[in-house]
Amino acid sequence: MPSTRLCALVVAGLLIGMLAQSPALAQTLDKVRFGTNWVAEAEHGGFYQALADGTYRKYGLDVTIVPGGPNVNNRILLPVGKLDFFMSANSLQSFDAVAHDIPTVTVAASFQKDPQVLIAHPGVEKLADLKKLTLFVSPEGMVSYFQWLRADYGFDEAKVKPYTFNAQPFLADKNSAMQGYVTSEPFAIETQGHFKPKVFLLADDGFNAYSTLIETRRDLVEKRPDLVQRFVDASAIGWYNYIYGDSRPGNALIKKQNPEMTDALLAYSIAKMKEYGIVDSGDSIKLGIGAMTDARAKSFFDKMVRAGVVKPGLDYKRAYTLQFVNKGVGLELRPK
Repeated sequence: MPSTRLCALVVAGLLIGMLAQSPALAQTLDKVRFGTNWVAEAEHGGFYQALADGTYRKYGLDVTIVPGGPNVNNRILLPVGKLDFFMSANSLQSFDAVAHDIPTVTVAASFQKDPQVLIAHPGVEKLADLKKLTLFVSPEGMVSYFQWLRADYGFDEAKVKPYTFNAQPFLADKNSAMQGYVTSEPFAIETQGHFKPKVFLLADDGFNAYSTLIETRRDLVEKRPDLVQRFVDASAIGWYNYIYGDSRPGNALIKKQNPEMTDALLAYSIAKMKEYGIVDSGDSIKLGIGAMTDARAKSFFDKMVRAGVVKPGLDYKRAYTLQFVNKGVGLELRPK
């Protein structure tokens, strides 16, 4: 009997030790709802990867990803508490939240470069050459990056026609250019038009917004900073694994959420994110994926003031916090 009791105590001790070493096992998982701004695609891959490969669970999180779409506005669900985190497009949305006193704040920037591009037919050599072409630009583009093009490069609104997210008008007119994402529209043009278009990543010409930002509510930052930190850290690791590791778990979940997604487009998008340094470049090389800096935020804010997109008196520093980033989380996962 004493030996049986001793064995039981040893087993109990081992279990307690295992639980102490595994936060996800030692505690009830925190339920988290994370909303994206579009249907599932490679541009969201790091988040899907962290969910699919168990990284979020390892960090004590039970994450539900709520996809956006053409008829879904997940952004409005964040401040009212229906979501805990939201993936916003770029820094301008963070400035907008401050301007309208919306109680949200950016806690990480998954993309160091905004993937926004202008796409032209072969033969166009530099961004300034696009000024003489017909430009297909969306209404959202006209009030954001186009105003920067106007202020810094002298682009003319008279040359613009509405972009309807259809490449056919561009394909039919060799003296035109169209907007897109470096990870998507050039692939469609190569597939439909059977030629390799000239692609201008606006980030490489000075449009230095952060993109694919993680936003949360200010009250969550104040009351649950540990939860915010775990979500930011796990998401960063998800991005490292998606970009540099085996992306198949994330891709499988993306295709499950979005059956129209193809393996070819997923592979193309990942390759372009790596080629152009969309996720990992600049400050993230030393500070880790998700990095943000005050200097970069000020630089972009000043450009948007000059372009007339935001008002000069805006307290832009309220749009973000550096509390949860720049800690080098996941750096060891980058290939040497």
